[in-house]
Amino acid sequence: MSTRVDLTLSIPAQPEVGAAVVTQEELRVQHYTGMIYHFSHNGMVGTYLDMPGHIKETTDGFDAANYPMEKLFRVEATVIHLDRAGGSGAVTAAELADACPQPFRGQALVLNALGARRFDAIDSRSVWLGPDARRWIIDRNIHLLVSDIYESKTLEGVFLDLFGAGISTVCLPVNLSALVTPYVRLTALPARFETVTQLPCRVVAELMQE
Repeated sequence: MSTRVDLTLSIPAQPEVGAAVVTQEELRVQHYTGMIYHFSHNGMVGTYLDMPGHIKETTDGFDAANYPMEKLFRVEATVIHLDRAGGSGAVTAAELADACPQPFRGQALVLNALGARRFDAIDSRSVWLGPDARRWIIDRNIHLLVSDIYESKTLEGVFLDLFGAGISTVCLPVNLSALVTPYVRLTALPARFETVTQLPCRVVAELMQE
């Protein structure tokens, strides 16, 4: 069994692709074609990292360029598995507490609320983090949350609460049900864009064998 699980949803190929031909005269040795890619997308493509600064009112001064590396690289996390079906409503603190491995460890949490279902296998935002669930998560004193659910259709302020507590979130992860150990080490690294607080990232979980 592999000890690493890629939790990253890939980004579809971009339509704008330019090919630059380097001539033999310029290169002096050989002729080749260098592919230059021009990307055009917002920060919410593939699996992406949301930092508290994504909401102006909760900004903490950090962006993708200056966010502390130790908060995104091999962070110990506790893994919680539920099996919520689409349309089943708010997840509660009691559900999280009942399913949580003991003891709670690390400064990150992985919440697999949908079981083997992917986030896009249910009606969008038909399962979400209820107010007491958000408080339970905040009370774990974490700074990184990877989850397949967040907000409801009526926008109850899930991200406002989490960001206000200094918690960065990884959105649209995949393969969460493949995390078969209660604890993992998470790495969620984005490119170092200055001032940017929401952008795609590569997320990998290392299974921690007891």
